[in-house]
Amino acid sequence: MSIAGGDQLSETKLFRLCPLWSSRNVSSSSNSTQNLRHSNTSSSSSSSKTVSSMAKSLLLLPRRRLRLDPKSYLYFPYEPGKQVRSAVRLKNKTKSHVAFKFQTTAPKSCYMRPPGGILAPGESLTATVFKFVEQPENNEKMPDQKKKDKFKIMSLKVKEGVDYVPELFDEQRDQVVVERILRVIFIDAERRSPALEKLERQLAEADAELEARKKPPAEAGPRVAVEGLVIDEWKERREKYLARQQVQAVDSV
Repeated sequence: MSIAGGDQLSETKLFRLCPLWSSRNVSSSSNSTQNLRHSNTSSSSSSSKTVSSMAKSLLLLPRRRLRLDPKSYLYFPYEPGKQVRSAVRLKNKTKSHVAFKFQTTAPKSCYMRPPGGILAPGESLTATVFKFVEQPENNEKMPDQKKKDKFKIMSLKVKEGVDYVPELFDEQRDQVVVERILRVIFIDAERRSPALEKLERQLAEADAELEARKKPPAEAGPRVAVEGLVIDEWKERREKYLARQQVQAVDSV
């Protein structure tokens, strides 16, 4: 009887304790679920904020206005003690007029031709870069190819008809975009290579463009009369002017 009574008491105690244990478990499970949901919500919110900030940063990145060839390096033939040349092709890939300007970290040994200018929409230009190659210290035939000299190319959107002056980049500094920073690389001038052949082609293009820019713009030819006689435009204007003067003189009398 005592054993049976003890069992009943145990079962009663267990029964009384079970609802409390169960409610605690349910509450704990509910809290865990809420915490998990809150964690997921926070994670989702933070990830959405991260994506939003990344999207904003991408939108704020300056859009390049020029297409460059080559994109990252300026290749110079290695000829110690001589002034050598490199070339880079610039193309305006926008629908607006774009001014460009060169800068270098070695202004004493490098210069550009042209140092700046304005490109119409879709217009291209091959610029020539000159550099003096110093003699190596240890009479090396081919020193380290990569040099510390750098060239920065900047762009600025301008209105059609604006004349190029370097001061444009100072006056509208907040609108200036750094297109590229090109590093100097030496290539062997005595050994044929794709890089050397491409450089030679670009230099020939640059020379041809320079000669074309030197030529005066084509002037309109003299006008031809119906009878086939060549009429001097300035002479015709003078005759008309004298005729008007005579008419005015007669009227005044």
